[in-house]
Amino acid sequence: MADQHDTSTEPSLARVMGPWLLLLFIIGDILGTGIYALTGQVAKHVGGAVWLPFLAAFGVALLTAFSYLELVTKYPKAAGAALYAHRAFRIHFVTFLIAFTVMCSGITSASTASRAFAANFSDSLGLGLGAWGVTLVGLVFMAAVAAINFRGVGESVKLNVLLTVVELSGLLIIIAIGLWAIGAGTGNLSRAFEFNTAADGSIVWGVIAGTTLAFFAMVGFEDSVNMAEETQDPSRIFPKVLLSGLVITGLVYVLVSISAIALVPPEKLGEGETPLLQVVQAGAPGFPLGVFGVITMFAVANSALINMLMASRLIYGMSREHVLPAVLGKVHATRRTPYIAIAFTTLLAFALIMFVGEVPALGGTTALLLLCVFTVVNVAVLVLRKDTVEHAHFRAPTLVPVLGAITCGFLVGPWTGRNPQQYVIGGILVAIGVALWVVTMYVNRATGEKVAEPLADDLSERGLKN
Repeated sequence: MADQHDTSTEPSLARVMGPWLLLLFIIGDILGTGIYALTGQVAKHVGGAVWLPFLAAFGVALLTAFSYLELVTKYPKAAGAALYAHRAFRIHFVTFLIAFTVMCSGITSASTASRAFAANFSDSLGLGLGAWGVTLVGLVFMAAVAAINFRGVGESVKLNVLLTVVELSGLLIIIAIGLWAIGAGTGNLSRAFEFNTAADGSIVWGVIAGTTLAFFAMVGFEDSVNMAEETQDPSRIFPKVLLSGLVITGLVYVLVSISAIALVPPEKLGEGETPLLQVVQAGAPGFPLGVFGVITMFAVANSALINMLMASRLIYGMSREHVLPAVLGKVHATRRTPYIAIAFTTLLAFALIMFVGEVPALGGTTALLLLCVFTVVNVAVLVLRKDTVEHAHFRAPTLVPVLGAITCGFLVGPWTGRNPQQYVIGGILVAIGVALWVVTMYVNRATGEKVAEPLADDLSERGLKN
């Protein structure tokens, strides 16, 4: 059997994360590019009630979180959706599609962050770079991320705590500015209950269209399942910590949305790619805009780095499992990093930044890809009910994964008002993966190489992580 090794003598991961560190990890993973970059775009669809799509996105995410909780406490391994799909369906191609789709979502998310970084760099410093200037800065930023990725970055819990505090501080500044303005009578709270029906024809479809974008702000919680092997007593503490993290971030997002719309009219909030900078300018003209711009750039830079690290390691892991070309699994002799996989994922990000560019299209594509994955995860919960384990674990009410699969699947469809460009982007990315898979299977057949069995059970040891 190809590329098998005995893992029985290998040391296990240290269980260093207690409930508070896990909570900070989850909050830090959810906070970031979505709320900083897409608030104005959500307002274009729904008008002043911009908080409502974020609340709806929270509800959809919460349903899927219950499914993840059942699976992560049942199978406390660090492989996420790919592991659950493999256990449920036992089809290598399905497992590959889930893993590659998660990888693609990482690249589109990092590209969104890159574009948001460039726009905030231009606006907060008053440079007025224009479309091509912002694109160039985004490319330079992504190249810097690739260089850091190549050099080798060890993510630590302490660093995550610091980054979480920075990301959260920017949003708390917005909330504080909004509350102060409302209390002083300079903020117009009534806008928060006004709807725009011109864009999508009705209030309901406007909220649905806004939710497809706002969902990008609620993703990230699913990454926490990769910490299962490093969490103390995961079957006991994961449920309350994950749900607490979702509730906290959901509340922060709703308050940020209300603060933003109270200070900036929806039609103005939807202009440009730096909506929260507009809020600071309107509500606190004396606040140093450059400082908030740095906070924003720091928050989205962290999102980009984490996602590109994940994407390159996924490609590397799939290559090592013989489901992608072997060249993608090469490791640099001195840096000990998967340099070909890093180059491949960076080139895909370059193409997205250059030829797609706009934050709504990139963020919407990220949400689209992950909604597809979440639909499969919710179905996997129901399929795996027949698979029993010896230890006690969280069990979601049966109705929850059913509703999770229905809502996620519904938000994938074109009837939501989703920009068709997002299907094109997602389809091209997945098609690239399928083409590489076909070539690899052909080469495997010619050389007698076989895919490691079972694929997903070994993902955490190969670096193939969600």
